[in-house]
Amino acid sequence: MKVREFNLTGTFKISKEQIIVITAAFLSLLAIVGFALYGLPFFYDFYIREFDWTRATVTSGNFLGKLLVAPLFGFIAGWIIDKYGPKRMMIAGVLMTSAAFIGLSQMNSLGLFYISYVFVALGYVFGGPLPCQVLISRWFTKNRGKAMGIAYLGIGTGGALVPLIAAGLINNIGWQSALIIIALLITLIAIPFSFFVKNAPPDFIETRPSEPYVPVTAILRNPYFYLLAFGSMCSIGAVGGINQHLKLYLRDLEYTQTEAAHVLSMVLFMSLAGRLIMGWLADLMPRKYVMILIYLIVGSSIPLLLLPDFPGRIYLFSVIFGIGLGGDYMIIPLMAGDLFGVRILGRVMGIILVADGIAETLFPVLIGRLYDKVQNYNIGFLVLIGLAMAGVLIVSFLPGHKKSDA
Repeated sequence: MKVREFNLTGTFKISKEQIIVITAAFLSLLAIVGFALYGLPFFYDFYIREFDWTRATVTSGNFLGKLLVAPLFGFIAGWIIDKYGPKRMMIAGVLMTSAAFIGLSQMNSLGLFYISYVFVALGYVFGGPLPCQVLISRWFTKNRGKAMGIAYLGIGTGGALVPLIAAGLINNIGWQSALIIIALLITLIAIPFSFFVKNAPPDFIETRPSEPYVPVTAILRNPYFYLLAFGSMCSIGAVGGINQHLKLYLRDLEYTQTEAAHVLSMVLFMSLAGRLIMGWLADLMPRKYVMILIYLIVGSSIPLLLLPDFPGRIYLFSVIFGIGLGGDYMIIPLMAGDLFGVRILGRVMGIILVADGIAETLFPVLIGRLYDKVQNYNIGFLVLIGLAMAGVLIVSFLPGHKKSDA
C-alpha cells in the first residue's frame, strides 16, 4: 500500500498518518501540560486570598498528587503503553485532567484540593509527555527530534494561551467558573484527534526484533540511567520552582492579573522558539551537548529575577527562560532513546518521569516554605540556580554518541 508523503522544508518528509500523530500529540500536550501545568498556578493567589493558605500550601497539592501517583502508576503506565499502545492512555489522561479542574472549581477544603491534584497527576502520567513521547518515537526515526519539537509546541501554545484565557474568564465570571470552562476546553481540544491515532506504523512489530531486548534490571544497573535521571531532575526541579511561583512573584511586584498573564504568556510563547531550536539542534549534534546548553540557559536566566529592577528586566527574563523551558522537557526522551533504544522507551521514561515529577513538585514547595519564612524569594532563587548548574555537571558525564545496536 502506497503511503502518501508530504515534504516539509525540502528535508522533512511526513506521511498522512504521521501528521495525525503529531497533531494528536500536539493537542494532548497543549491541554494536559500547557493548560494544566501552566494554567493552575495562575489561580494560586486566589486560593491564598480565599482560603488564607500559605505559598507552601498552594504548591503542595501538585507535590502530594505526583508523590502519590508517580511511584504507583509511572512504571505501570510505561508498561501498559509498551504492551497496548498509547492511544487509550491519552484519552484517559484528558478525561482525568478535566475532572481535576472541575474538582478544583468546587473545592472548599484541603481534602478536595489534594484529591483534585491526584487527578492532575494521573492525567499527566497517563495522557501527558509519556504516551506522546512513545507515540512519536514509534512513528519517527530519522526526524524524531523535529517531530518531537513540533509536538512539544503544544505545551508552549497551551501555556501561552491559558493565562490570557484565565485572566479574561476570571475578570468576567470569577475563578471557579473559569476553571470549569477550561475543563471543557481541555476535553474539546484533546479528545477528537486521539480517536484517529494508530498506536504504531504497520511495520513496527517487524522492526522491533532488530533491536536487542534489554530487561529493565539491566537498565537499572546502567550508570547512564542514573546520570540521566538525576541530571534531568535538577533542571526540571529548577524549572518547576520558577513556573509554580512566577505568578506570585509578579503579584509581589504589584502586577495586575492582566499584566501577569502577559508575562506568563511571553514565557510560554518563547518556549515555542526554544522547542523548535532545540529540536533542530538535536538532529544535528550529539544530544548530550544540546541538553547541557538547555540547562545552562535555564540556570543563567534566574539571576535576572534577583537583580534590581530595570526597564525590560522581566521581559528579558521571559525570553531567556522561555527558550530554555522549551527544550527542557523535550530533550529527555531524545537522550533516553539514544541511550536505551525505542523498544523499551516507555518503561525507561516511566521511571524517569516519576523522578522528574517528584523534583518538579518538591522544589516549588521548598521555595514556598523559604518564602513563608523570610518573606522574599532571594534564598529560594539562589537554590534553583545551584540546582540547574548541578544538572549541567551531572549531564556532562553522559556519552556524547548515540546508542549502538551491537
